[in-house]
Amino acid sequence: MLLDGVGAEVVASFPGITRLGGQIVAALYLSDGPQSMDTLSEMLGRSKSNIFSNLRALEAAGIVEKTRSRGARHDVFALRGPYPDVIIGAYLAKLRRVIADKQDLSARAIQMLGSAHGEEARALRTRVEALGRKYEKFGLVFEELMPAMDGPIDLERLLALVPVKLLKAVGAVTRRAFSSKRP
Repeated sequence: MLLDGVGAEVVASFPGITRLGGQIVAALYLSDGPQSMDTLSEMLGRSKSNIFSNLRALEAAGIVEKTRSRGARHDVFALRGPYPDVIIGAYLAKLRRVIADKQDLSARAIQMLGSAHGEEARALRTRVEALGRKYEKFGLVFEELMPAMDGPIDLERLLALVPVKLLKAVGAVTRRAFSSKRP
């Protein structure tokens, strides 16, 4: 089944989406327009409750949106934007939240250590501070390269605006950084 293959592809590219969620994304992508929960249930051969729970997760991830036309009896669901832009946007939003959560966690851990003394407290403080600096750098690089956006991100359009020489220079620096031995 085509939807199985496309669904598996979506699952592989976005952690947290179930196989059925991937199939729903694929069904919405391949459809001519928004689809009702009943239609998705029939199309995928799954229960409405299973479709419903996956649609809620996809809505929460920012991939699917629910609408209801005036006078309609049922909600319909569609991708928030073109595929794969909607998946890329949701993935980057999730990564941005993870980085912010880790920054907050590091700061809270330092606060919890307070003015604790001793070798163990010093060692722990040193490690947590280093981790906090690392997440601050991640956040800074991420913010500079991918400013906060809500919704689909057209990477093809974005990359078309970046001069090829710059992309190659960044690629060379990245390769050099990843190939160097860690201290």
